[in-house]
Amino acid sequence: MQQQGTVLVVEDSPMFRRMLGDMLQELGFTRVLEAFSGRAAIEQLTEGRPDLVCLDLTLPDISGFEVCEHIRASPTHKHVPVLMISARTLSLDRAQAEEAGASGYLIKPFTPEEFRQQVERVMATGNRKEA
Repeated sequence: MQQQGTVLVVEDSPMFRRMLGDMLQELGFTRVLEAFSGRAAIEQLTEGRPDLVCLDLTLPDISGFEVCEHIRASPTHKHVPVLMISARTLSLDRAQAEEAGASGYLIKPFTPEEFRQQVERVMATGNRKEA
């Protein structure tokens, strides 16, 4: 896979953040930024525009839904693909993620292959929804 640029991983579990970071580097991302909370993610976004955001739904401060809505409301970031990653399996959660503007939704646990497919899919389609 060709080089992909920068990805922001928003995940409160250090172990899971590291695992995602490793998988993303294997997929060709050259820079993996990490945030442990929604507020930290929003702060990171003020410093630059990643090529992809991998966003956990359940964060210690504000929800992944709110972070995604923040991204979609920002003129700078509204077209950045957002892959929601969650252990929540309800179709309601998936629908809410779509409504918040998520480009994809991946349920934990998942295989590296499922992750690769989702990343490639959201990177290929980007975010076509105009805010």
